[in-house]
Amino acid sequence: MNDRWNPLAHLGAAGIDLPDGTDLGLVGSDPVIAARHRVGEAAAVAAGAAGAWAAHFGELRGLPPQSVTVDVTAAATALLGFAFQSVDGKVDLARWSSPVTDLFRTADDRLIHLHGGFPHLADGTARLLGCRPDPDALSRAVARWDAAELEDALAGAGMCGVVVRSPEEWAEHPHGRRVVDRAGVRLTRLGDADPLARHSGDRPLAGIRVLDQTRVLAGPTVGRTLAGFGAEVLRVDGPRLPTIEAFAIETGRGKRRALCDLDDPDDVARLLTLADEADVVVHGYRPGALEARGLGPSDLAARRPGVVVVEVSCYGADGPWSTRRGWEQLAQATSGVAHGEDPERPRLVPAAATDYTTGYLGAAGAVEALVRQASEGGSWLVEVSLCATAAWLVRLGTDLDPGTACGLGDVAARQQLTATEWGPLMHLGPVEHLSVTPSRWDRPPCGRGTHALEWTH
Repeated sequence: MNDRWNPLAHLGAAGIDLPDGTDLGLVGSDPVIAARHRVGEAAAVAAGAAGAWAAHFGELRGLPPQSVTVDVTAAATALLGFAFQSVDGKVDLARWSSPVTDLFRTADDRLIHLHGGFPHLADGTARLLGCRPDPDALSRAVARWDAAELEDALAGAGMCGVVVRSPEEWAEHPHGRRVVDRAGVRLTRLGDADPLARHSGDRPLAGIRVLDQTRVLAGPTVGRTLAGFGAEVLRVDGPRLPTIEAFAIETGRGKRRALCDLDDPDDVARLLTLADEADVVVHGYRPGALEARGLGPSDLAARRPGVVVVEVSCYGADGPWSTRRGWEQLAQATSGVAHGEDPERPRLVPAAATDYTTGYLGAAGAVEALVRQASEGGSWLVEVSLCATAAWLVRLGTDLDPGTACGLGDVAARQQLTATEWGPLMHLGPVEHLSVTPSRWDRPPCGRGTHALEWTH
């Protein structure tokens, strides 16, 4: 363990358990990125926990014991993983950007973070404000609103935006009260089931099937991490749902990729058949969105006793904001992270700190649930959220001096080259290192609908 900070205290602050006898080594310390929050250490601990549970699950299946090591600088760099990928030396992978995604000052002198992460959100936000989607027009329009009224109006229109709050304000907010003390990973037993028979393999998750119904960064990072441990991961995209292809490429390593239209009864029937044979189902839909199609956690547990369901959301599964759309920046803004970076001039941590870290936590919870299933049976629900992760970052404190950040170091030394349909892709490798079965991705990222909606074995 590193002697400059206490990883066990970080784990305790997140409510994360580790298997007995875990050999987890963490190298380095924050600040790596110029931030007051311990984002590199948190990401390293979360990825390390996922690796530790994977190593333990592999040991239960006949693999030898192994240690897990995570470098804090590598973990911090991976929080910007989408920015460190290129095809044929070209960095532009058609990332979507929008002037709507920014901080704006309101009539009551508060800051609100708007988010136009997809074109329909950018257009809808500008339409609600009655202006063009350009910075000057947006600033003038937002300045005519009180912050709380605009926040609620955006939510009512299905758009995205939150008031920038201090941690104390968030702790008193009706929704904030539900999440500020929540563990980074919450496991709930969904129902009874016998322990499932598992065939041994040469990697911890060999033979484990993961149905990945996620997009953007946090949810897909769960599946990518599990793929690194040897799982078969099938990502399922909706044919009409927008996506950010650079993020899909970044989080698509190790996965196959199929299309499924949830408005088509035949596609839903095929998806249910896949779920009947899945060990883990990961989804990033807002809580309650899948129940109408028979794909909710309790539905899946009834059809497939012993399944592990991982729910990834922005605001968490309960509370008045549970069904609101949310993004990385909004979790940072409303939960007090942006305020903690600079109370006078709030700013975001310059990295996708809650997205990737939430993904690692979801992967850790998924494998812990597999271990529990193997030892005591049951079907399991794993809940992670961007706001729970943000609350963890707040609990870790803001005692760092951004001016002392050591920087990302030799990023090229941590990159790998993979042949893809777009050309040779340069990208970052896995963050966690397992001593006997090093994490690796056996499949390159691929485009939407490349594969059939079926398992390979």
